[in-house]
Amino acid sequence: MGELNELKQILLTQLQKLVQDKIDNALNSIESAKEARDNETKSSVGDKYETGRAMMQFEIEKNKVQLSKANQLKNDLAKIDVGKIFQRVEFGSIVITKNGNYFISIGLGKVALGNESFFCISAASPIGKILMGKTVGDKINFQGKKIEITDIM
Repeated sequence: MGELNELKQILLTQLQKLVQDKIDNALNSIESAKEARDNETKSSVGDKYETGRAMMQFEIEKNKVQLSKANQLKNDLAKIDVGKIFQRVEFGSIVITKNGNYFISIGLGKVALGNESFFCISAASPIGKILMGKTVGDKINFQGKKIEITDIM
């Protein structure tokens, strides 16, 4: 049991790092865009000045949206209980199949741990929706492939 919790904790830590990187990048981009906007000096051509400021403001707003999304991902990860034992596929479970391993968490794609790979998917993703509520031994069809659940952690 300890190994399973350790595996889930390692995956969770990897995802937390990826999300923190997204947060840091968004914050840095916001700060850079603010500096560029604030350092824009009024030139003799007023339209150029206004256009430059508007573009920087747009960049700031775009990065604020990315920051908000990354913070939501961080909040979602905080809800995962690594010690929980799952009988069926739920948010926070690891699903082992013959076709691949899935971590039902947030949609950040493939994470490699040693020679194993895990697809970190949200419960709202197409395959996540199909897997939710399933148990060991259940078979699903996804994109023309038959997938059998061999274990849930």
